[in-house]
Amino acid sequence: MNWIPLTTPEQLEEIRIKSKEKTQAIFKHSIRCSISSMALSRLERSETVDSIDFYYLDLITYRSISAKVTELFDVHHESPQILLIRNGKCVFDESHYGITMEDIIANSN
Repeated sequence: MNWIPLTTPEQLEEIRIKSKEKTQAIFKHSIRCSISSMALSRLERSETVDSIDFYYLDLITYRSISAKVTELFDVHHESPQILLIRNGKCVFDESHYGITMEDIIANSN
């Protein structure tokens, strides 16, 4: 999996713009949470797809960016959480044990 680190608030506008051409995924991960580590591991062991850009957000280090994600894409904060952004809006979000690559792919179009 080729994660794009999400480390600046400016990247959120880039994600919105890029989502008009290609689905963007944001994985919100807490390094202190075993469920989050399990979800990350499951994603990394899955076959990746070129039709989605995958962003990795470290919630501990970039808490303020996580808050902006919640506000900008009008979603309730969860950890771990996957968001799919298409045409500038969150079209799918899932958390905890519900995060699977199969669901990500199924909801990416």
